[in-house]
Amino acid sequence: MSPTSVAVNGSGLTCEAVAAVARDGIFVTVPPQAVERARQAWEVAREVAGRQAVYGRTTGVGANRNVTIEDDDAHGLRLLRSHAGGAGPLLASEIVRAMLVVRLNQIAAGGSGVDPDVLGALAEVINRWLIPPIPAYGAIGTGDLTALAATALCLIGERPWQGGAGGPHFALRPTDALAFISSSAATFGESALAVRDVTELLRASIPVAALSLHAVRGSAEPFAAPVHEARPHPGQRRVAEAVRGLLPEEITPARIQDPYGYRAFPQVHGPAVDVAEQAEGVVTREINAAAENPLVDVANRTVWHNGNFHTASVGLALDAVRAALFQTAALSAARLGTLVEPAFTGLEAFQAAPGEPGSGIMILEYVAHSAIADIRRLASPAALGSAVLSRGVEEHAGFATQSARATTDVVTAYRTALACELVAAVRALRMQGRTPLGRLGEVYAQAADALDPAVEDRPLDADIGAAADLLPRIAVYGAY
Repeated sequence: MSPTSVAVNGSGLTCEAVAAVARDGIFVTVPPQAVERARQAWEVAREVAGRQAVYGRTTGVGANRNVTIEDDDAHGLRLLRSHAGGAGPLLASEIVRAMLVVRLNQIAAGGSGVDPDVLGALAEVINRWLIPPIPAYGAIGTGDLTALAATALCLIGERPWQGGAGGPHFALRPTDALAFISSSAATFGESALAVRDVTELLRASIPVAALSLHAVRGSAEPFAAPVHEARPHPGQRRVAEAVRGLLPEEITPARIQDPYGYRAFPQVHGPAVDVAEQAEGVVTREINAAAENPLVDVANRTVWHNGNFHTASVGLALDAVRAALFQTAALSAARLGTLVEPAFTGLEAFQAAPGEPGSGIMILEYVAHSAIADIRRLASPAALGSAVLSRGVEEHAGFATQSARATTDVVTAYRTALACELVAAVRALRMQGRTPLGRLGEVYAQAADALDPAVEDRPLDADIGAAADLLPRIAVYGAY
């Protein structure tokens, strides 16, 4: 049963919960202890700023860090207006909502020093499905300043919300301006959605590959436990075990060794499982961290100027995910290649209708390789870029924002390639008149029910769409 609300308290937020709020409209609540934690940080921030220089509160920002700001109420507003200068198409609403819930959780963690009343305002924005319009371009992995400045301008009433009229107006204090926007919440929110989707698709890949193996009468030997005990990489072992749990007990293979698409599936898919799990761990740590600069230390009643705004860990983790996804997507295309070959299926070439010189599922290979070409293009590491900004005082960037965006796009492409394989595997089994037994039979039944049984030449775009929609439902069969 899905939760009706998510308590955002500065710790324990998961990528799954971010997705539930961002996509499904699950309500958020802020427990009193989180508000109290934020209140204590706010009081300490004001206390410390009264006795020493605090970046962004008593000084300018960036190369203006040595400029002293004294009792200037306009400074905060100037900061928000000057930093809300993004460009390009607007971010999807689900990414913006993910950003909002992540920033809510970060402030609840108690390190920002922002007025605690902003927690209630942000929660209302999320629960009423109000969206600050945020352009895509403006961040490079050292803080989503443009996105959060645009959000702040909506909060103070200077810009309108999307999705409803009369949104909450919150008088963000000028001294809190930098503390509110100094975060990578948009990057982390998009990363949380992406790693959640990647994990689901990696799980769905396992029953899809098992259906293909069954359709070509492949061998179960490559998945035997002794094989993977001899080379005990965690992901490889778990993938092999998951496949074994789907295959019927008695399989008579058609050949002594299958192509790599089957024989090396655990060795290629396993690393993708490993890096996706690592990336989810990195992102989960980030969305629950008080990664603020300056960091308000309530226990010691001080602030620490630091570099926790840098998101190299997230960018590098997502770069690895995309590289691994390309490898396993290429293997899916290899299996698809066997499913159009009579020598593997016993059917007409391209699974054409019997007695017809038709094209059958020929086009699926083109679609899959088109999608995989995008995965290959997007797999280029964002971490290979850098930048020198703000008159040379900010001399490095990891471009985690771009890594997150590329991973979002890769999810769409991988889902398409996998859907093509699913269409081909189900059609082959149906035309062979073979229904798998056991848990694999349950997967087949769901897919056969969702996919058109007609085999005459016809457009297959609806089949690909139906297969893509089915993937989340069959992902449970690939749990590892």
